[in-house]
Amino acid sequence: MTTATKGADSERGLARVAQSLAGWTEKWFPDAYVVALAGVVLVSAGALANGSSPQTVVDAFGGGFWDLTAFTLQMAMVVLTGYVVATSPPVAKLIDRLATIPGSARTAVSLVAFLSMSVSFLNWGLSLVFSGLLARAIARRTELRVDYRALGAAAFMGVGAVWALGLSSSAAQLQATPASLPPELLQITGVLDFGTTIFTWQSLLMCAILIALTVVIAHFSAPTGAAIRTAEDMDVDLDDRTEPVPPRSRPGEWLEYSRVLPVLAGVMTLGWLISQLLTKPVLTTVSSLNGYLLVFLILGLVLHGTPRQFLQAVANAVPAVGGILVQFPLYAAMAAIITRAEGRGGLAVSDRLAELFTNVGAGWFAVVIGLYTVVLGIFIPSGGGKWLVEAPYVMQSATDVQMNLGWTVQIYNVAEAVPNLVNPFFMLPLLAVLGVRARDLVGFTFLQFIFHLPVVLVLVWLLGMTFDFVPPVIPAGP
Repeated sequence: MTTATKGADSERGLARVAQSLAGWTEKWFPDAYVVALAGVVLVSAGALANGSSPQTVVDAFGGGFWDLTAFTLQMAMVVLTGYVVATSPPVAKLIDRLATIPGSARTAVSLVAFLSMSVSFLNWGLSLVFSGLLARAIARRTELRVDYRALGAAAFMGVGAVWALGLSSSAAQLQATPASLPPELLQITGVLDFGTTIFTWQSLLMCAILIALTVVIAHFSAPTGAAIRTAEDMDVDLDDRTEPVPPRSRPGEWLEYSRVLPVLAGVMTLGWLISQLLTKPVLTTVSSLNGYLLVFLILGLVLHGTPRQFLQAVANAVPAVGGILVQFPLYAAMAAIITRAEGRGGLAVSDRLAELFTNVGAGWFAVVIGLYTVVLGIFIPSGGGKWLVEAPYVMQSATDVQMNLGWTVQIYNVAEAVPNLVNPFFMLPLLAVLGVRARDLVGFTFLQFIFHLPVVLVLVWLLGMTFDFVPPVIPAGP
């Protein structure tokens, strides 16, 4: 019997159930790309059942497959820029310093959870790598005897709790970027900047409540005494030494090893940012996905110091973006089939679903949409890509029942994070950093899921009642 099996056998109550769930998921849950492919088939079957002709369905599939090309690259860059910044030497030094702060094992778990969620508000890709490296640095403090599973689960809380309520929320970024919005969705919602989504006081309050709740659960669920399993107990190698950059071997490589170009690029980016802030509304600048990525990419270049070191970090980050590059076109195809493949009565599947949600009425709309998003997210882990699938009919029904559109985006956002606590797909980059398996963490994240689900549903319902309906402003065509 392995050490991991013995640990699972010794668990009781919710932790034992969660370990069993993690084992089942690892054995039976297919790769996320396969789930997306199955989603295309199911959506196509739904369109055919709605009366669409086979030709209409395949035309929508092929016509919409590349609709999200720009957005796909943008989401891949969110992950890549986060990875590059997190692995830069200055951030590595910051991580080592932060690791010296906790004075006890449970305080260490609480700190990792809090910082994971705080950094995730800026960039969820940065949060995964930063928090994983922080967990490893704390685990090297053998005098603390911190449970490595609890540390790893705490490092995941940024993506498992509040990532979509922050600046890298793909749904909020998409709604604030008219060039990235599919025409069908733009005609329903108009453009929604961060002032109507991320930066409403209701969204910020909800984010603060979830952070506090998560930290408390992480603190008191961390094992103590004989139940602790350290990184050493789990045979995890905590040596974080990286391959050094090879020395310059020829004169032509001088600029590759020079700090001159990164500094100049940093100065230009800073000048551009100042110019944007002085000439445009602050929320417009902050909501710009392209501007956001520009700042993070050049920040990574400056922090790594030289182009050679930066490119080495980029090469290490590339494997983490593969899933996004091949999955998002399938979500675009699904969205096109749902919205464009007209069936009986000239109505597409999105029209039928809009009618269904409209019939719910404003009173329970937030709760129903929240539950629907959670359930769908368990089977389609997308990082927000499935917003393109849901948005046309969800936002249309929100307009019909006069639910605030900005808050509807936030209902989706907060509910989108909840299923990440039980679906291991978004753990993959973190698991690679930690050197563990999903089953080692899901016992703790499942406990968070049990508390988060009812709290999220209550919050979206109560806070939703504080909004007034604002009709969408549809931009004029070119």
